[in-house]
Amino acid sequence: MMTQTIVLGGGCFWCTEAVFQKLRGVVSVAPGYAGGSTKNPSYEDVCSGATGHAEAIRVEYDPNQLSLGDLLSVFFAVHDPTTKDRQGNDVGTQYRSAIYTTSDEQLSAVKSFIAQMDSDQTYPAPIVTDVRPLDVFYKAEEYHHNYFERNPEKAYCQAVINPKLEKFHKKYAALVKE
Repeated sequence: MMTQTIVLGGGCFWCTEAVFQKLRGVVSVAPGYAGGSTKNPSYEDVCSGATGHAEAIRVEYDPNQLSLGDLLSVFFAVHDPTTKDRQGNDVGTQYRSAIYTTSDEQLSAVKSFIAQMDSDQTYPAPIVTDVRPLDVFYKAEEYHHNYFERNPEKAYCQAVINPKLEKFHKKYAALVKE
């Protein structure tokens, strides 16, 4: 199986990880940090806003089961790509909307996808998603991995992640893993 990889920043990586783990064709999801200048940042470093990194997930997927277009449709549906450095109550550059590509073809496809959404006025405001080639992805500390799966009873999971998952399941039922 030939897979592709893309790194997505859509606010809190606990939320995006929980959604993309449920997506058909996704082989693996890892939370981490991308887009900044600090080498080997810690969660605390990234939360300070001083590293330039965004909380992100590295998604490895099988393009024969999940198209890049479907993957991007889900990504844009589960976060607000029109707010700079913010997702809901999470504020700071680490929560920005971002896509870090791993090939020139992917970069071109992502830019075209966004241009089409802006042209179609999919959102009431322009998309501000940071799109650029991936430089380095740093995996997050182990306690962030599979966070929702290991902590479904936590208040944040109940209040923020569960509603996101419900919205995803309703809108993209055909793309959910069986």
